[in-house]
Amino acid sequence: MTLSHLNPFLAHIHRELGIPSDYEQRTGLQRFDEVSLSNLIVAQLDHAGRPLVLTKSAGEAWVAMRSAADKDGVSLQPFSGFRSYVYQQGLFQAKIAKGSSIDQILKSLAAPGYSEHHTGEAVDITTADCPAGEAVFESTGAHAWLSTNAERYGFKESFPRGNPHNLVYEPWHWKYHST
Repeated sequence: MTLSHLNPFLAHIHRELGIPSDYEQRTGLQRFDEVSLSNLIVAQLDHAGRPLVLTKSAGEAWVAMRSAADKDGVSLQPFSGFRSYVYQQGLFQAKIAKGSSIDQILKSLAAPGYSEHHTGEAVDITTADCPAGEAVFESTGAHAWLSTNAERYGFKESFPRGNPHNLVYEPWHWKYHST
């Protein structure tokens, strides 16, 4: 299969990174267009002081959910929101520079064009004293709170254990689904 199902820019990124041409069929992941920058807002600053950028509806739901968690004594700290195709490409390039193979990277990171972060509706979450992007987040009170309450705010954990996309378990990754 060729990369003709991708726009030329995304196909170029895939060729440059060495993403297999059957990636979509192999993973079953949905391809996403980047949300228009005019539809994005800064919902808050993340744990490192960078802007957490989300769509307006996801940002409002995030703020409401984080506020509710705060009232329950639970700290939800975002560490990633909207990502462009180029930003996702940079994440791959950084891992390649550290010696990771494409096959290794694709087990823990969606290929550019297939990340829910492109929609501006995905948030990666951590909490105090928990390393960002680690499965240990599952054992925190923050994850327990999200598992019980996130759906009320439109958020759902995207990549549970044994997910059909064969990606690593990501207890920190939650996507907003408008109601």
